[in-house]
Amino acid sequence: MRRGIWTTDPLLTAPDRPEVVRATDLEQIGVPRRTISRRCAADGPWRTLLPGVVLLGNGPPTDEHRVRAVVLHARRNAVLTGTWALRRHGLERVPRQEKIHVLIPANRGVADAGFAHVERTHRLPRPHLRGDLPVAPVPRAVIDAARRLTDEDEIQAMMAESVQRRFCTPEMLTHELDQAGRTGTALPRKALTPLLAGARSVAEADAWRLWRRSGLPPGHWNVPIYDANGNYIATPDFWCDEIAFAWEIDSYRHHANLEDHRATVARNARYVAAGIVVLQTLPSRLRTEPDEVERELQAAFRTAQARPRPAVMRAA
Repeated sequence: MRRGIWTTDPLLTAPDRPEVVRATDLEQIGVPRRTISRRCAADGPWRTLLPGVVLLGNGPPTDEHRVRAVVLHARRNAVLTGTWALRRHGLERVPRQEKIHVLIPANRGVADAGFAHVERTHRLPRPHLRGDLPVAPVPRAVIDAARRLTDEDEIQAMMAESVQRRFCTPEMLTHELDQAGRTGTALPRKALTPLLAGARSVAEADAWRLWRRSGLPPGHWNVPIYDANGNYIATPDFWCDEIAFAWEIDSYRHHANLEDHRATVARNARYVAAGIVVLQTLPSRLRTEPDEVERELQAAFRTAQARPRPAVMRAA
């Protein structure tokens, strides 16, 4: 290709042209290697993001630029995973990680570079396309992320959101964790245990651990409760069916607007009308005052135990 003809190639001029490309793709349309190097110099119009990957602009790269650069760096059959994959699935309670994690087949030899963490695996997942990028399914992405995090609350929140919003089930996370080997699995397993019992948030996981510590009988998490006529009463965070006792972990945030406050007042009125003993606890107290909360639990439990059980039932 004659010098300069490449400047009109669709790779550089089309309205939907990519902003991040491989250097080899530029060479294929006739851009000399020395021209690519010159244009990627400090004062040039392009910049190198990763070895062999070029941003066709000289401004700071966006997160989108960086993610696409990592997938291009890893080349064929690459699958985005971890926290960056979870954001593309739409999860929100995902910590920020600078390294972008991508999976490649075990027989490939692409190395880490810059902000790219490349993992070779014999268990390459079948990807989902999110914004035309290959992304690992949520259970795999959650476990890949969790094994590289050190903050238990971040792991708990991420797992809880994936389950609460029905991206996956606790059993799907367990399966992925069992397939993952041993490295980095201690904290994820600890975070997963209350989710398998029915907890669906960090606060509920804290409550689950405190209830277990209390020695009180086991119960059910997040199950709908109905009166004798089949009318819905509520879905308490924790329910002890034996004595019709409900425990609600109610945060200030949940009552930040009038509608949420009204819903809680109406829920409590239904509890009273049905004869259910209910204890409300702020999430923060589960950690700052666990002994006091445990005493309140014991007292509320005895109160529920002392009166005749009302005619209410949980969903099967």
